[in-house]
Amino acid sequence: MSELQHIRCVGCEGGIAPLTSDEITTLHPQIKDWQVSADHKFISRRFEFKGFYKTMAFVNAVAWIANQENHHPDMEVGYNYCLVKYTTHAIDGLSKNDFICAAKIDGLEAN
Repeated sequence: MSELQHIRCVGCEGGIAPLTSDEITTLHPQIKDWQVSADHKFISRRFEFKGFYKTMAFVNAVAWIANQENHHPDMEVGYNYCLVKYTTHAIDGLSKNDFICAAKIDGLEAN
């Protein structure tokens, strides 16, 4: 279990720098199977399910996490998959919030 799962997101309205490559390298091992984009502006992970109902249950769980953390992903949803993509739009790059939410989503698999 990642320590990030126990941290709350902090509101971000801009005015801070995106994470550096070194900071991303430190945080990335704490999230399972997430990819960092080449430009270091977003992280993403594709989840696959056996059927539409399980996909939608996952989407609703992600929505609940996003609402609790006030940090919302972009999602692409199909019959048996969901692609989740996090970035912090206010800073045009990654923040610790992105990694916190990714870790909380990873925690869904443990339950």
